[in-house]
Amino acid sequence: MKKLTLLFALLLFASSINAQTKIEQDREAIKALAGFYKVTFNYAETFSPDDDYKFHERHRSSAKEIAIILEDSPKKIVIQHLLVMRGDSMIIKHWREDWTYEDTQILAYDKDNAWKKVTLSANAVKGKWTQKVFQVDDSPRYQAIGTWVHVDGRHQWQSTTDSPLPRRENTERNDYNVLNRGNNLYLTANGWMFEQDNKKIIRSETGDKLLAMEKGMEEFIKTDPKSFGYAQTWWKQQQAFWKDARETWDVVFAENNYLKLVPKVDDKLLYEQFFALGDQSAKENWSSAKNKESIKKVIDSYLAKAG
Repeated sequence: MKKLTLLFALLLFASSINAQTKIEQDREAIKALAGFYKVTFNYAETFSPDDDYKFHERHRSSAKEIAIILEDSPKKIVIQHLLVMRGDSMIIKHWREDWTYEDTQILAYDKDNAWKKVTLSANAVKGKWTQKVFQVDDSPRYQAIGTWVHVDGRHQWQSTTDSPLPRRENTERNDYNVLNRGNNLYLTANGWMFEQDNKKIIRSETGDKLLAMEKGMEEFIKTDPKSFGYAQTWWKQQQAFWKDARETWDVVFAENNYLKLVPKVDDKLLYEQFFALGDQSAKENWSSAKNKESIKKVIDSYLAKAG
């Protein structure tokens, strides 16, 4: 009996150690996404059920990007991306990704710039990480759940979720309204790859209709940090404002089970308002209270009521 008890205790201990090791492997893989990169973007439509559908031209572009870890706690890692253009003389706050472990609450994209709060069971998210992706103005984009897998030297995370149209098509197309994303993210010898198998969906009250499928490859290749000097200085000047922006948005998310944003107010996009506020705050050294008051006022002006 004592031998069985001892064996059971050893098994529990081994299981605990393995679980701890797995979480640390996950965390190290996520943190490896940060750094200094040359990024190439390649997208091509591959299939449509409609024989008369005219495939759109392939999208190819490249840029430099810095990804900075803003928060690193046991069950949450926040990474902010900055787009570096014109050498190192023009900086654009790019997308943000929050990684949360065994998170039971997400914002699920519906359609037409609207998200619904969804609560999941603890069993459904056990051992899984949610990647919460935010727009350049820190408004929601998409949130996806998946398991990091570490095998044969490969570190990989996969998920499927709905999102708004990608930025490269948002202002150019209106023939579909939901991008069903098949995300496959994995580390490489010199960076990481974001591989996508996407479905362009027409969503209506009668259901979903597939317009076309698309393959996407975003490759992040490590590059010399020396060419990102101004980007790091710029972020130091702006980071207090954007911290207040994240905290203000968190309050909005907590208060709303359904969130819909109108495209423009006073003929301006939401990110235009935020970028202007960020520049003014950095220039005039606004207090956190003034930042949050100004940010909340802008967010409220873009919020639409459910229905």
